[in-house]
Amino acid sequence: MLAPLPQAPIRPPAWLDRLTAWLGLGDTQVTGKLLQALIILFLAWGAVRVLRFVARRVEQAAAEHGTGHAESRGRTLAGLLRSAGSVLIGVGALLMALSLFINIAPLLAAVGVAGLAISFGAQNLVKDVIAGFFILLENQYQLGDTVRIAGVEGTVSHLTLRATVLRDGAGVVHFIPNGQITVVSNQTRTWSRAVADLRVAYGADVDRVSAVLRRVLAELAADPAWAPRLTGESAVAGIQQLGESAVAIQAWVNTEPGAQWDVKSELLRRIKLAFEKEGIAIPYPQRVVHLQQESPRP
Repeated sequence: MLAPLPQAPIRPPAWLDRLTAWLGLGDTQVTGKLLQALIILFLAWGAVRVLRFVARRVEQAAAEHGTGHAESRGRTLAGLLRSAGSVLIGVGALLMALSLFINIAPLLAAVGVAGLAISFGAQNLVKDVIAGFFILLENQYQLGDTVRIAGVEGTVSHLTLRATVLRDGAGVVHFIPNGQITVVSNQTRTWSRAVADLRVAYGADVDRVSAVLRRVLAELAADPAWAPRLTGESAVAGIQQLGESAVAIQAWVNTEPGAQWDVKSELLRRIKLAFEKEGIAIPYPQRVVHLQQESPRP
């Protein structure tokens, strides 16, 4: 029987020998650290998969239990969670793996300086994105809402982490960076209110005027064409101001979100017809002019 030929020992690749010599490690140490690095990368991969699963669940929950805006909001938040979370997990895993072989303190210092420089150059962009994130998270307004932000009033036609797009009553489109939004006035959240500010003559019976207004509000609420747009709450607020030539009286009615302008137009139309029928005058501005006649000269 022939004796088995002696087998040459398996040598690692030359590049691994050079890397081991550069790092000052033995073969056993390199193997152990490579194994640890693989474990770190595997755990990071699993964390990214879990993160993507959570993001998908957020999208599905928003699509199943919300409106079209809620679905868009959920998709935006899920995308932000997926992208930002993946970057953080990937960078963290990479730094942990590198720390097994080299001193990453100088690298971290360089990254910190670069990040500081980038933050100074893109601070407005970062401000816009952070503000947009909280606008979406707190649900301050939705697509289709009528809002007043940054001195502009209009309907929200588009909303991203970077900016809000409004279209005003004249059809003009306004692009507003979210970082410039400090106060949000939402006119169509939950319910709205149609307010009628009226002026009547000083000679009018104020109690009679209030009774006519209450009757008009009751007739509007009983009209099948307008009742679905009302929430059932209305009132005559009474005298608001004693002006130079008229008494200011206010009446209001709560409406469905966004219906206040149509309801106000119909309410004013009915009030005008009722005032004409009842003989209640809506005065024009009046001025009293005193004429002084000079006595004739002798």
